[in-house]
Amino acid sequence: MSADTPLRCGFVAVIGSPNAGKSTLVNALVGEKVTIVTHKVQTTRFAVRGVAIDGPSQIVLVDTPGVFAPKRRLDKAMVNAAWAGVADADAVIHVVDASARDRMARGESKSGDSKMIEDDERVTEGLQRTGGKAILALNKIDLLERDRLLAISQNLFETGCYSDVFMVSAKRGYGVDTLKTHLSDLMPEGVWHYPEDQVADLPSRILAAEITREKVYLRLHEELPYASMVDTEVWKRLRDGSIRVEQSIIIERDSQKPIVIGKGGSALKAIGEASRKELEEVLGCKVHLFLNVKVDPKWMNRRGHYSDVGLDFDV
Repeated sequence: MSADTPLRCGFVAVIGSPNAGKSTLVNALVGEKVTIVTHKVQTTRFAVRGVAIDGPSQIVLVDTPGVFAPKRRLDKAMVNAAWAGVADADAVIHVVDASARDRMARGESKSGDSKMIEDDERVTEGLQRTGGKAILALNKIDLLERDRLLAISQNLFETGCYSDVFMVSAKRGYGVDTLKTHLSDLMPEGVWHYPEDQVADLPSRILAAEITREKVYLRLHEELPYASMVDTEVWKRLRDGSIRVEQSIIIERDSQKPIVIGKGGSALKAIGEASRKELEEVLGCKVHLFLNVKVDPKWMNRRGHYSDVGLDFDV
């Protein structure tokens, strides 16, 4: 890059239905894991910023919670955070699971496909109300034939909500570099907001809680309901350079406690080991992780759990 080349920096909001692959796409564009990914819907609860570099451009990708029909206070705060990310962005990517639409068209839909399409329609309706244009990213293209993909693309483009369409497989990396180059060209001229080696904008104690929450979901997603969270209560750098982390996995009912702990503490131990290993890789030092389980039926209605991660409690 020439010294005379002007720097560019901007924000890109990544929106879509829960489980469309938004977090996977953000991680692929950044080139490192900056946001958690599970099979459970609505895994991302607040806006997570990943920082991607392409030539002179720094692209700040805002991985937003999914757009869906909110029912509870947490749901409403999450959807509000998604649209707030759109309002503040220089560009918007709408990630659509093309495979779900293909299955619906062929009469072979899986559980959740119709709801995902309904949520996509909420996104297009929201874009139409604001009059903004988004980049359509058709994801999971490796799972369907090209002619079906083109039909889906045409159908969505006719809504008038999109400036461009990109075919990608975030999981396999297909089309990601082409999309990244396009985003680079869209970024406005300006100084970079983050150091060149920084890939995420998330406080360490929040990152640690997110990593452990991911492991909880991956281990227990079939048994444990959606309503659980992780709180980092202690974050202490020790004299030898290691870090002591104490966290609570917060659930709503006493009956859920045996699920999280497991027989003889097996589930909690496995969650802790997986989380500690990833934390050590991310932080580059030894981590002493201590987990316990707390029951709090009203945790979703406690203001502090929202403000800590930038969600609006009063929305």
